[in-house]
Order: sequence, then structure tokens, then C-alpha cells
Amino acid sequence: MPRYKPLPGIAGGDKLRKGIEFKLERKQLEPGVLGEAYPSKVVISKDVTVGSAEYKKVVKHEAKHVHDMQTGRAGFDENHVKWEGKLYPRKDGMIKYKGKWKEEGDSSFPWEKSANEKN
Repeated sequence: MPRYKPLPGIAGGDKLRKGIEFKLERKQLEPGVLGEAYPSKVVISKDVTVGSAEYKKVVKHEAKHVHDMQTGRAGFDENHVKWEGKLYPRKDGMIKYKGKWKEEGDSSFPWEKSANEKN
């Protein structure tokens, strides 16, 4: 089993990300998907060049989601997204937010706004 290790400097010293530990993987993701976050790992698309500005931005974005999951601010499963204690239904790549179904990753979601800060 691989060991989890902190990735120092992901957020340029941002205190929120210090001490977060997760495994970093690369694999082919669906078209248009650059990264995915899980409670203890980040998956980056093989289409993103390692070391590029885009790679660093995607890792930083997904690391924020990991931080939010590890601290209980967010949670994600196949049927729901939990953000700050509230559940939002999730189905077929869509999430119901403020009465409307929107595509996963939509920038209007508060968890995406949070992950995009200073990104």
C-alpha cells in the first residue's frame, strides 16, 4: 500500500493546506475532466503535463477539495454533495443547487468558488 505524503508548497504556503496528506495519481479521465478529489487522494488527468502551470493549478484546486473533505466542510458521494452541513442531490453528472440542476464542476457552486480562490 502506498504511503500518503504531504505535498508542501501546493498553495504557496497557504496555512489551509499545510499538513494535508494525500496520494497523487495520474490516469486517463473523461474528456474535459482535468482532476478529481477524494478524501485521501487527488487524481490528475494524463492529458495535463506534469510540472506545467495547468498541472500546478489543478493540483492546488483538487487539494482544496481534499482539505475541505478532511476537515468536514465538504463531502462527496455518488448521490450527494455535502457543503457546510447541507446536502445537495447528485445524479448523472449533475448537482441540484438552488432549485436548478447544474453540471458537476460548475463555477457557481460554493465548493468550487472556494477551491478556485487564488487559483
